[in-house]
Amino acid sequence: MQLRALGRSGLQVSPLAFGGNVFGWTVDEALSFRLLDAWLDAGFNFIDTADVYSSWVPGHSGGESETIIGKWLRQSGKRNRVVLATKVGKPMGEGKIGLAPAYIRTAVDASLQRLKTDHIDLYQSHDDDPNTPMEDSLGAFAELIKAGKVRAIGASNFTAPRLAEALDVSERLGLPRYESLQPLYNLYDRAVFEEALEPLCLARDVGVINFYALAAGFLTGKYRSAADAGKSQRGANTTKKYLNARGLRILDALDQVAGALGAKPGQVAIAWQIARPAVTAPIASATTLQQLDELVAAAQLQLPPESIALLEAASAETAKAAQ
Repeated sequence: MQLRALGRSGLQVSPLAFGGNVFGWTVDEALSFRLLDAWLDAGFNFIDTADVYSSWVPGHSGGESETIIGKWLRQSGKRNRVVLATKVGKPMGEGKIGLAPAYIRTAVDASLQRLKTDHIDLYQSHDDDPNTPMEDSLGAFAELIKAGKVRAIGASNFTAPRLAEALDVSERLGLPRYESLQPLYNLYDRAVFEEALEPLCLARDVGVINFYALAAGFLTGKYRSAADAGKSQRGANTTKKYLNARGLRILDALDQVAGALGAKPGQVAIAWQIARPAVTAPIASATTLQQLDELVAAAQLQLPPESIALLEAASAETAKAAQ
């Protein structure tokens, strides 16, 4: 497996990250363990989760994904083979939210306890916090790095101006900088990232680990009509957002490329992202071992220039005018 440098962090990660939002939600503990073992066995090392996963499930309060990963790390003894990423900042109830220094210190200890580890490789600000001065949050992260609890920090869901401001603050004050950005990005959701965030990340050497790499499953070709909405728990939202004229054009292009390469549409969608100069490792999830095998194959798929051109023409945001 050819590893990639994540920004200037010194971390070396596989070209695809396993999204841990499914652990404890659509995947039970036993299957989670099998998926994690298979991920490492296939040569990958990057696992992404968050403290808030999966608070949206009735009866959950957050921390469920981290807890499962922690049990697996303890039982498997494979911590040294994993680049482990988690996040802080989304609402966890009882006023637990944001990037205030005191909360960051409390939240990291809670995550470390759930993950059953003494350090987090990549600790990410899950959301921007306009109510806390950036130098305060970055100063708290500096303390965590000095204490050995965190190796590097990243940002998620930041706008380009706010990410640029954070990088400038770090440089001016000699504080740790965000070495990665976790934005929404895939063949359908292109404009916001490509217009300002992508050039910023390239210019400032910030790694990109984009989420929703498969557009909530749409880019696999799973949802091709309104009748397909019942195929998963998130099918209704997925079809509402993506099932339109432009979405169908993208699926048609994916079908063409997949057919020519003997691959599947979802694999082509991921391979396109991996080939983007700014992208370090897209994040994708699997709920079965078969899906995981497909992700493994996607990371090895090489797209010829003509295939990339076809996909980019079909998915261009200007195509919205034809809807």
